[in-house]
Amino acid sequence: MKVIAGFVAGTLAVAAASADAQSWSPQKNVEIVATSVPGGSQDKTARALERIFLAHKLVPSTLTVANRSGGGGNIAFTYVSQRTGDPHYLVIAGTGLLSNHILGASKLHHTDLTPIAHLVNDYMVVAVSTGSPIRGGKELVERLKKDPQSLSTGFANAFGSTRHISTGLLMKAIGANPRDLKTVVFKGSAEAIVALLGGHIDVVVVGATNTTVHVEGGKMRIVGVGASQRFKGVLAGAPTWKEQGVDLVSGTFRGIMGPKGLTPAQIAYWEEALRNVTTTDEWKTDLERNYWFNDFMPAAQFAKELEKEYGETKAVLVDLGLAKQ
Repeated sequence: MKVIAGFVAGTLAVAAASADAQSWSPQKNVEIVATSVPGGSQDKTARALERIFLAHKLVPSTLTVANRSGGGGNIAFTYVSQRTGDPHYLVIAGTGLLSNHILGASKLHHTDLTPIAHLVNDYMVVAVSTGSPIRGGKELVERLKKDPQSLSTGFANAFGSTRHISTGLLMKAIGANPRDLKTVVFKGSAEAIVALLGGHIDVVVVGATNTTVHVEGGKMRIVGVGASQRFKGVLAGAPTWKEQGVDLVSGTFRGIMGPKGLTPAQIAYWEEALRNVTTTDEWKTDLERNYWFNDFMPAAQFAKELEKEYGETKAVLVDLGLAKQ
């Protein structure tokens, strides 16, 4: 009887959520706001959503992508936060939303926006040039433990960025002090990779999509992947950190948030629309192309995950000496 009651309760909950979603729909143009310039990861996500929403007629209104880059995402987040109660504005959010507040770069807290859905995880990779004497993750770990200042590690685009956080987590995972790492900050991942291939730095920490052309061209070797499982395709040969005895899974999430003051019906509408996007072949192809991992979470679960992520992000930024306890 308990099983039947649980099944009925679950069915009613799903039906209620569906009814809520059907009780509201967009009445004017919807802006999907990206924190990056055209071509950036957030921009790619925004344009994929726009394309699939329209192609499958998942949204009855028009949609546009608005690129509001700058300030580590603060410009985009602030822009959307000022549209209180208006469900026609959505923003692509990532770890930067949390770290900006922790570092004091923004007064905007993640609770100043409404979580709608967690979509994907974009995991980091650690790479060296093929001319490097470092052949794999274990050799890199040995060097970092023995003399972390003997290796320079590059990443974009600021101290405290997602990739800097990943380097700190790597150092913690191997029992080393994150503050001992010799780091070099670049304006973008492409610039960091140029420096690596030119022999100006020893190691680079970037997103997987930044590496494929260089791996295919035989110029770059990935020594560790921050995902829980191996990538497919060109990067299938790159081992995860866990495979190499390092307990590390690290990257950045990508989710959708709206302004504060949205009604349950409005949140339910977007949650269902985004869930439908993630079931399409186009979305799955985009994930595979960009080496992103599907990890859909509805609004309530996403809100809890943000709280957890905030605490974990703060802890590593404290260890890096960039934030106060």
